[in-house]
Amino acid sequence: MESRNPSRRWLIPALIAALLSFALLLGGIGGATLMWMGLRAERSPGQLSAGAAPLPTATATVSQPTASAPATTPVPTSELEAQIAAVYQQAGPGVVNITNRSMTYDFFLNPIPREGTGSGFFYDAQGHIVTNYHVVADAEELQVTLADGRSLPAQIVGTDPSNDLAVIRVDLPPEAIHVVPLGDSTRLRVGQFVVAIGNPFGLERTLTVGVVSALGRVIESPDQRFIGEAIQTDAPINPGNSGGPLLDLSGAVIGVNSAILSPSGANAGIGFAISARTVQRIVPELIANGRYPHPSLGVSILELTPQRLPILQRAGMAVPVEQGLLVVNVAPDGPAARAGVRGATRSVRVGNLDVPVGGDIITAINGQPIATRQDLIVYLETRTRVGETVQVTIVRDGQEQVVPVTLGELAAG
Repeated sequence: MESRNPSRRWLIPALIAALLSFALLLGGIGGATLMWMGLRAERSPGQLSAGAAPLPTATATVSQPTASAPATTPVPTSELEAQIAAVYQQAGPGVVNITNRSMTYDFFLNPIPREGTGSGFFYDAQGHIVTNYHVVADAEELQVTLADGRSLPAQIVGTDPSNDLAVIRVDLPPEAIHVVPLGDSTRLRVGQFVVAIGNPFGLERTLTVGVVSALGRVIESPDQRFIGEAIQTDAPINPGNSGGPLLDLSGAVIGVNSAILSPSGANAGIGFAISARTVQRIVPELIANGRYPHPSLGVSILELTPQRLPILQRAGMAVPVEQGLLVVNVAPDGPAARAGVRGATRSVRVGNLDVPVGGDIITAINGQPIATRQDLIVYLETRTRVGETVQVTIVRDGQEQVVPVTLGELAAG
């Protein structure tokens, strides 16, 4: 029977809508954060990770299929669906779950076990697995769970924090290893369908689908440097997906899932993968030597910004360019020093600042304009190697010149 007062029918829904709107408003406050997608949890009951907050109780549950459930083979409804299913069948057996165990201590020196999970994939038949550096960082024990459910100990072979890549290894016969092949990330195009396979929130071998949203992104690395050539995707990536493969529809790895940009800590449709081109450059070095040699000019630099230019001019330095990198110091007997590049010759007090003046200004490398520290790091990392000679364009005393510099290796730390 209908209510005699029509307005009362809308009262409760309106109140619910208002409450939801207020909750959404609160949830929207705050800026987006780049998050490395390793999932961390404490092992001991009642203990929380440093800086972590209790997880809210979920209202939904996830369960595995029961043995009594009838097995069905759904018929793909489209060619795209068939391709995605084929990728999962082809690559899924080569994706692994990685558990990182370590020990930390509270203020009273009580031991607190820590555990993190991530993903990885078999790189070769020798048992090498590619994953993210941040998945295995600080590990005292690594355990790898295979697609068939077996759990094996793993050892770290090599790590590179600057590109957030690592290689670990398990002891398996070659016939028991399912290698996931690397693809060519240089041939990707925006809009191309991609598939991510990993272990989000510990749910093993989960598949998500999306597209390449953008190419050539630059993201910050775990050691506060920069990773170039990153692939942006809207394929859902969540904690635990780190280190898992991003694949094209042929089943080839075109990236290693690494981070998301998120205001809430959950997937917001902006994920980043380290390109297969970067993997092809870094991983062989990690397997052979345990580390990757990063190229360096051997200089300390200061970015020329609109705010700094007037200060340099007040210090008496003629700056005929609007952007570039002022060389402050040159490492003794380093690459730039051997090539004749000059650092600052003196320091001038301007207000409360000691301003370095007299150094060369780097404006380009091999004809590529260089305006920021990020430009310099990304170009050297993605386009050069240690021992290669590059043509560095500098401005000295108002005159532009090109200086050949043979790159050295970046000092550790």
